Amino acid sequence: MESFSLLLYTFLLRPYVFVFLLIYFLGCSLHLGVKRAVFFVIIGYVIAWLSEFCSIHSGIPYGHYYYIEQTRGKEIWVLGVPFMDSLSYVFLAYASYSLALMMASPILMNGRAPYPLETRKIRSSFYARALGAIFFVYLDIIIDPVALQGSKWFLGQIYGYPERGAYFGVPISNFGGWLVVGFLMIYTLQWIDSYLDKKSAKDYTGYFYPWRFIVGPALYISVLIFNICVTFAIGDYQLGWTGVFIALLPIVLFVTIMKLKKTNQDIAYAVQAHMADFPSAVVPGSHGKPISHNARS
Repeated sequence: MESFSLLLYTFLLRPYVFVFLLIYFLGCSLHLGVKRAVFFVIIGYVIAWLSEFCSIHSGIPYGHYYYIEQTRGKEIWVLGVPFMDSLSYVFLAYASYSLALMMASPILMNGRAPYPLETRKIRSSFYARALGAIFFVYLDIIIDPVALQGSKWFLGQIYGYPERGAYFGVPISNFGGWLVVGFLMIYTLQWIDSYLDKKSAKDYTGYFYPWRFIVGPALYISVLIFNICVTFAIGDYQLGWTGVFIALLPIVLFVTIMKLKKTNQDIAYAVQAHMADFPSAVVPGSHGKPISHNARS
């Protein structure tokens, strides 16, 4: 009963984290597969926890910081690190990776919705990994300064830095750590995907849902909007408007690339390459009707 109560209070203290995690499971399961989504939660959490555990003890990779144990006994902690904090890295990494994949892939427009024509090569590419890591850092540029002011909203003051950092109290070393950890986590997700593919492991995906690719980028934008709204709600307008302008860069970049891809790509070849790697996928037809690989050939 005590363990159940602790789990319940963990949920009640951080309900928004569970909402984002559920969206992750939906998006990653439909996009990459249920097994891949589950394995990444486990391995991704371990990587994130290790990075935080090392940093609070040695300053690597984020720089020195500390957790304030005011919620110990009220939520799950793992050797000095709040469980939900490390867990959030998982959905942030997937959201960043899915956005990078959409930018790296040729795009077939399904009405106004983009359908990225991914291939195995694109999924495992260094470009998608590096771009995803950059998007991962962009999320932290928005998240960390407002999380540092947790005493002003329902997060609570859960951590701090020994010395005030240069960016709204956050040290620049923190963002360098996020770049490294984001790169490693996305590489791990790519490895899980490739490994299960090479083993021909059966997985359950959402190939019949053309909108499955949108969930990850939508999660990314939702996290941005949530944190910017919290920033304005606590009255830190300077940080809020800074966050708005910072968030505009990946969004404008995304929209621009979508428009360029719509007019400057060989869709027929891209569809063929996509279907060669994912023969069970259902690709939207020219009139908005999904057509299978067999129907195309």
